[in-house]
Amino acid sequence: MMRSPALGLPWWDPAALVATGCGVGLLPMMPGTWASLAALPCAWVIRGLGGTAALAVAAGIAFAFGWWAAARVARSSGRHDPGFIVIDEIAAQWLVLLAAPLDWRLYTAAFLLFRLFDITKPWPARLVERRVAGGLGIMLDDVVAALYALLLLVIGEGVFGVRP
Repeated sequence: MMRSPALGLPWWDPAALVATGCGVGLLPMMPGTWASLAALPCAWVIRGLGGTAALAVAAGIAFAFGWWAAARVARSSGRHDPGFIVIDEIAAQWLVLLAAPLDWRLYTAAFLLFRLFDITKPWPARLVERRVAGGLGIMLDDVVAALYALLLLVIGEGVFGVRP
């Protein structure tokens, strides 16, 4: 069985597929940004077919499977939070998009806000990143960043009179 040197698992292993967002995390440079971008059309389709509830369920499923996959891939790679694990960005981006109606402008705002908070990791996201180990820590710091983005998006929608 061929193993990817970075992943410590074959790329087709279910944990590797989930953790890397079906390989998006293996793209060169800015894997988190690529994953957040890839999450946008997926969220659009999920929400378009099943509404906000379907997107919320998808985000929850991504978080649960991401926790498992991130733990397994981090352990096999020997790294605490390798950049190629991007399921955390996907689940967190979907969380932010719960507040965005199907409008490209709000999806763009949700994307930019999430990337800002994911990259800067304001308190307590940085604390979670440092103190919570394993798959849960990998997933949870992005969820905290997503909550900041979600809050700002909701405030912005209120100020500009947008209804989800």
